Amino acid sequence: MTTTGLVIGVVAGVTPDTWVRTWRDRMPDARLRVEPVADEQVQAALGDALDMVLARLPIAGVDPAELHVIPLWDETPVVVAAKDHPIKVLDTVTLADLADEELYPGWDDATLDIVAAGHGIARMPQAVLRATGRRDVVGRPITDAEPTRVGLVWRRTTEGPLVDEFIGIVRGRTVNSSRGSAEPAPPEPKAKRAPKDQKPRPKRPSPQRRRRQTR
Repeated sequence: MTTTGLVIGVVAGVTPDTWVRTWRDRMPDARLRVEPVADEQVQAALGDALDMVLARLPIAGVDPAELHVIPLWDETPVVVAAKDHPIKVLDTVTLADLADEELYPGWDDATLDIVAAGHGIARMPQAVLRATGRRDVVGRPITDAEPTRVGLVWRRTTEGPLVDEFIGIVRGRTVNSSRGSAEPAPPEPKAKRAPKDQKPRPKRPSPQRRRRQTR
């Protein structure tokens, strides 16, 4: 990271456009560069070519104690198959429905080419399938499969005001909001109560009432 900019990596299917626009509005003098990164390359690039990454958790090959992580959202898992596969008539599927299928790992173009040709199925986050724009395959949500989770990740050795600023944008912090938690308001003073053994003082009659009593 330089003093004039920040480099953010994003894995396939993640779209940081809203945060990028907010950054450019607030930080016109600080460059924010967004670089695509493959899921399996996050470990090598994090802290070297990339300051922070919007990645799928956990990050393979990295000790979790070395990272700061802000979990953001879960992704729906989908099965991907050729357009004429029987799943095309279903709205959703279960893992049991796929038990006899040949599953190809990964979600790169080579895997999708194999699947599109009718040789087995693939499994991936729904956002990744949408990002491919492929029309020669069909995808259906898997209702009982574990979702993947996307988070903002950076090494504990990566720090600075630009990092703090991007964290604030991702968290939804406004321009005028504090980076720390708000100080609690001091409690309002309670009204003092008279001791239990002290009788309330009788009210003194008004001047008009005293005149009526003396007549």
